Order: sequence, then C-alpha cells, then structure tokens
Amino acid sequence: MTTQHPPSMIPNLKDKIPKLEPRRKRPQPANPLPLPDTPALLSPPDTSSQVFQVPTRRILSTRDHELFLSSPTYTLILAFVFGLSDAVVDTPISALKDDSCSPAIRSILSILDEAEALVQATPPDDSEGSRFGNKIFRTFLDKAKAVSPSWHHRLGLSSQDAISEVETYLNNSFGNRSRIDYGSGHELNFMIWLLCLYQLEIVTRADFKGLVLKVFVRYLELMRTIQSTYYLEPAGSHGVWGLDDYQFLPFLFGASQLLHHPFITPLAIHQELTLEEFGNDYMYLGQVSFVNSTKTVKGLRWHSPMLDDISSAKSWGKVEGGMRRMFVAEVLRKLPVMQHFLFGSLVPAVEGMSTEAEAGMLNEEDDIEGESIIVEHNGVKHVHNLNSWGDCCGIKVPSAIAAAQAARKSGAGETLRRIPFD
Repeated sequence: MTTQHPPSMIPNLKDKIPKLEPRRKRPQPANPLPLPDTPALLSPPDTSSQVFQVPTRRILSTRDHELFLSSPTYTLILAFVFGLSDAVVDTPISALKDDSCSPAIRSILSILDEAEALVQATPPDDSEGSRFGNKIFRTFLDKAKAVSPSWHHRLGLSSQDAISEVETYLNNSFGNRSRIDYGSGHELNFMIWLLCLYQLEIVTRADFKGLVLKVFVRYLELMRTIQSTYYLEPAGSHGVWGLDDYQFLPFLFGASQLLHHPFITPLAIHQELTLEEFGNDYMYLGQVSFVNSTKTVKGLRWHSPMLDDISSAKSWGKVEGGMRRMFVAEVLRKLPVMQHFLFGSLVPAVEGMSTEAEAGMLNEEDDIEGESIIVEHNGVKHVHNLNSWGDCCGIKVPSAIAAAQAARKSGAGETLRRIPFD
C-alpha cells in the first residue's frame, strides 16, 4: 500500500521580494563657498584736504594679502564691482540710450575713443612675425601716457597730484609694458580707475548703469582691438582650463544682464544664431562669440571647457552666483593677481602692509618678471617668484589671437579645424 504525500506547498514569495520603490534623486552637494553679497557702498570721502599719492604695490607677501582681505578697501572693491553688476540686472545694452548718459559718461567714452585712435595711429611691426607680444605696444602706451593728463583735465581734475594718482590706474588698464601681456588684473585696474572717479564724485551712483553698458562695453571693444593689434600675451593664463584668456567681468556683468531672461538660457551659448542675434546686447554672449572667433579649433568643449561646463547650469542665477564666487576666489583672493594691485590714497592700503622700498623691489612698471613676493622661511625673508600655477616656473603663453590670425594669413584659418573625434 503506497502512502500519499501531501502536495508540496508553493512558497509565498510576496514577502521575500523587496518592495520596488522609485529611485530618489540624490541632492546636489552644497557649494562650500558662500555666495558673496553686495556690501553697502559708502558715500565718497571728503577730498578737500586729501593728500594724493602715486599708487604703488603693497601686496608683496602672503601676510600683506591677508591684511588686504580683511581691510575696508577689500569691502569697497566688492561693493563697487557688485554694485555695478546689480545695476544692469535684466538690462540689455540697447536699453540705455546715448542721450540719457551724463556728461561724465560721455567724457569717458571720448577718452576711450581717442585711445583707440592712438592704436590705429600706431600700427604693429609685422616684421617680427611672432605670436608673442608686439613691442610696438610700448609705443602705444607711451603715447597714451603722454596725453593722459589732458584726458583727466577733461574729466574735471585740476590738481596735478590727483591726476598722477588717478591716471596710474587707467595707464595700467591697457596691459603691462614690460611683459606685453594682459589679464584680469589689468581689467581690475580699469574698475579701480572708475572707482577713483566715484571717490572724487566725478561719477555717481546714478551713472552705474552707464558705466557698465556704455563705458565698460567700450573699454572691452578697445581691449579687443589692442589684443588683436599687438598680440598681447595672456597674463597668467590657465590655457583651456581658464574661463577666458583675458577678461572676467564680461561674464559677471553679462550673467546679471541675463538673470531672468524669458528664453535665452545658459545653453544658448552653443547656438550660433543666438550669439549672432543677441551678442551685441548681452556681454556674456558677446564675449563667448569673441572667444570663438579667436580660436583655431571649433567647439567650446575643446577650446573653452570651463565655459562649456558652465552652460549646463539650470539658470542664469546659478551662473551669476558662480561668477561672484569666482571674482572673489580667482581675482581678489588670488595672490598672483593681487600682487600687482596698486594702492594710493583713494583706494588705500592698511597699516602693516609692505612697501616696495622696504622690500627692495622694483615698481610694477620696471619689474620685468613681475611675479615676486616676499616669503619667510626659518626666520629668513627672501624674494620668491610665483605664478598663477603656484610654482616658480613662469611660462610664456603665446596669443591665441595671433595664432588665429596667422592661420588666416596662410589660408588655413578660413574654416575652423574640427577635432577628429568630435
């Protein structure tokens, strides 16, 4: 007799299979750098008894730099530059008409026009055939320096001491005479020149929109002409890993202009038609278009990967906030940039900062290398060469503009090279 086994029980797997849940998107890591606010801009000081002085370098050591970063002058620069940026939020260049500009704005524009006329009257020496800086640039600087006092008389300055202080910043905003280079430090000199005019009440807060949309835009055009004419080398360039070989502020001001734009997004910098149609109205787009025109390789991801990365930001608010952080981190807090900064009476140094005489160092114009700071090791102070890579090996970088123009002259630059695996 066979025994019957009960039918095998089918296991209930319902409780053993893990419950399927939608994958949660991981939150983006928080930016460790706080978003810099716009400090309150103080009213101009009483300059009736001002003792003017020719600006000199005072950030000659890491300690000097630390003193600067905790000084009222640091706050003043942030307040002025960020105040200018705030003044052009959601404002295209064409929104400000010429007839609405103050007489001071029109005088500054005429000065920049005359500076460009000096460039046209001082053609480069093509016989050099070099992609590095053209030495005729020094002749242009000499001419600009010679007429600078008359320019400042036109702005209403009568004191020769005041002119000597203020004109130093303008003269240093065109590039370095010895090294024939240009970078964000020279661009900052132009901002400090405008800040001096504010401190002297030649321009006022009511002029801030015009200072950006008219004056700075005109300065940008002038510098593109100078860079294209004399092949200025990029000062402290990080090559493709930098934001731009020469400029920074067009991206800060330009992001403010586009802050709440209804249809132009950060990704629009990849659209040639958008750059062509709106590049003249928005500095960010115009600068990207200019960068594209100076490269011999097609595609932002190849020649400007940082700009390419930034284009993936969700909004212009993210871009603008990032540019504020970058201005603080890569300009004001970057010792290789700020070691060239000049302090006078209108933009003063603080007590305890070194002087060029005490350090036994040449002034900015005569310092050919221009990359020296004082460091202390085992109680002994010595001069140390430093560049933006943080080492002692200054590397000359040829002008990308020169390379592009050389390619066009040879007929190879009529179309941009495509990367083989693009």
